[in-house]
Amino acid sequence: MKLKRSELQDLRDWEVVCRMLPQGWALQARTCGALQRARAVADAETLLRLLLIHLIGGCSLKETAVRAQRSGLARVSSVAIHKRLIASQEWLRWMAVGVRSELHGKIEDFDRPLRIFDATMISEPGSTGTDWRVHYSINLASLQCDFFELTDIKGGEKLQRFPVHSGDVILADRAYASSQGVDYVIGEGGDVVIRWYPGRPLVDESSRKVDFLELSKGLKVGQVRECLVGVVNEQGNYLPGRLVIIKRTRKATEYARKQMRKKLRRRDISRTGYRQAQYFYLWTTVSKDAGSAEKLLQFYQRRWQIELAFKRLKSIMGLGHLPKRDPSTARAWLHGKLLAGLLVQRSIQQAGSFSPWGYTLDQTT
Repeated sequence: MKLKRSELQDLRDWEVVCRMLPQGWALQARTCGALQRARAVADAETLLRLLLIHLIGGCSLKETAVRAQRSGLARVSSVAIHKRLIASQEWLRWMAVGVRSELHGKIEDFDRPLRIFDATMISEPGSTGTDWRVHYSINLASLQCDFFELTDIKGGEKLQRFPVHSGDVILADRAYASSQGVDYVIGEGGDVVIRWYPGRPLVDESSRKVDFLELSKGLKVGQVRECLVGVVNEQGNYLPGRLVIIKRTRKATEYARKQMRKKLRRRDISRTGYRQAQYFYLWTTVSKDAGSAEKLLQFYQRRWQIELAFKRLKSIMGLGHLPKRDPSTARAWLHGKLLAGLLVQRSIQQAGSFSPWGYTLDQTT
């Protein structure tokens, strides 16, 4: 979606946008080096509006320069805008973190914060693989982002990358199934609910590896079973937990096997893997008193909310395909897109509380 000229000339809600930005955002532009001199771009407000034409409006750098000039915003070349974007990398990241900190919420039927951790991949033009990863966390109650980090392809997916607070319950996919990650979360006072990959061993209290198929034997569709098993951390300490098992339907099993073949490409699925595909395994450190197996499975079903958040960022905000090749420009562009997405989330959050004057009084510029 591209901005119309009238929208550039008469952004009457710009003050509302400014109120959603973290306090001191204009001064921070100079602190972060985004606004070192006032040539062509007089102040932080003008600079941000200029960058948002490019980041949200979907305009090229040349088109951004033309629109800015015709609207009377600034007389600046596309090359100058590119340089400003690179210089604004840290400023955009700082503002995105500030906006993210204002998003919060809690689950009504659960007295602890439920958070979902995951990562999405973004590739540069002409690339055949992953070039960047956005590590993202959302609060399940509000569906709002509470942490993000941008890394290159070497930035692996692990629980240790995210901050965890005492009482947090972390929902994560099997990519995060590791004893080191579990140990980290427990050490910070949190608990995990992780889809467990049978290739990652679980052990009983005697530190003997458990047989996933043996534990699943006799289970029928619609039945839920839980077993007391745990993991061993790097210090050799046993970390207890519960393995929750539910049998898939025939259709869901066929889909799981299809995904396994796709991942293995031309290699055949092992006999054990073929049989394990009938079951869904969830491992948790949440006590039975705090959450039954059925409730935790219901919570995990909501993990797809983060996939929907990624789809919104990629389809609506244009985060999916990176049009930049230079690393500095790419980082600035990605942080700008994240800022734009978080501002949209903040706008939706504020819209839930009607105000005759159109904004809340929780923050001043």
